[in-house]
Amino acid sequence: MMAPATLSQSRRTRRTPFSPRVEAAGVKSYTVYNHMLLATVFESVEADYTHLKQHVQIWDVGCERQVSIQGPDAARLVQLMTVRDIGGMIEGQCFYAPLVDTDGGMINDPVGLKLADDHYWLSLADSDVLLWARGLATGLGLDVATHEPDVWPLAIQGPKSDDLMAQVFGESVRDIRFFRFERLSFNNHPFVIARSGWSKQGGFEIYVDREDLALELWDALWEAGQPFEIRPGCPNHIERIEGGLLSYGNDMTRAHNPLECGLDRYCHVDRPIEALGRDAVAKVMAEGTRRLVRGLKIDGGPVPPTTDEWSVQVNGKHVGGVTSSAYSPDLASTVAFAMMDKGFWDVGLAVKVVLPDGTMRDGSVSDLPFI
Repeated sequence: MMAPATLSQSRRTRRTPFSPRVEAAGVKSYTVYNHMLLATVFESVEADYTHLKQHVQIWDVGCERQVSIQGPDAARLVQLMTVRDIGGMIEGQCFYAPLVDTDGGMINDPVGLKLADDHYWLSLADSDVLLWARGLATGLGLDVATHEPDVWPLAIQGPKSDDLMAQVFGESVRDIRFFRFERLSFNNHPFVIARSGWSKQGGFEIYVDREDLALELWDALWEAGQPFEIRPGCPNHIERIEGGLLSYGNDMTRAHNPLECGLDRYCHVDRPIEALGRDAVAKVMAEGTRRLVRGLKIDGGPVPPTTDEWSVQVNGKHVGGVTSSAYSPDLASTVAFAMMDKGFWDVGLAVKVVLPDGTMRDGSVSDLPFI
């Protein structure tokens, strides 16, 4: 049996300030995300999943790169990039913002942070956005500065997150509302701390902008987390599918518009916003989408990883494609995301799913999220 392939690292595959602790914690596998290392497994995907739902984990998500947009035209540039109306956003607020091109195709789906009236961070999913922002700013002659700051998010996720964070940052951390942030101090330095994160288990993201404090902060959280059974962790494939969290590059790409991805509530194209993709998305909204992301429940035991899109069929006709799947221990079923054609996305519809080895599994269309 051939040994599994390994990932060759170079300066193009960047580490984070937390990488020494991730390695010492026994990381078993990585992926590459925004040209950086992102852990994917520690004990096992299943064991990591169970622990995340019961306790608290510390995640190195320094790969969530920031695009900093600052200057008199900062709000205009951000609005040009997204079909979400950001006019009512206030300082201290986070906002999920589908970024679309002039054809309405998804470029990224970051979480934006409004640091000040003239300063925003876009905390990115896995695609290059900085050059696009710079291109727009240059082409339109906007008075803004755009760059990738030295900021590495560190996530604390799980039902015991509040208890752990209060030990390190004080009781006031409990008062941070969902998708809001405050600046709280560690070692006399204020960090942006948001109640957010790529899980449905609750938690925080700490935007670490002092590399020299990164390991000291990790160690303080690790020590304070011992009574709460802290473990190292990472975005969990099973948990994110259960929770309906789509992954850019897996479940949506530039070939999809935000309406197909179920992001209607973030598409304010009925308002007079100055967004490059407004007209394209408005046209799709008026005409109706031809496909829509849905959940699937697939009968039988665990299935292989979805490295290629699997065909979903009804009466032998291709009607959609599975983009991500995982076996859910809590649901005792394989759950998946699928981009389904119009007329075949009704909840409860019986389908056949063609696996990579050519075998077929019975399944049914489900609403999202699963849990």
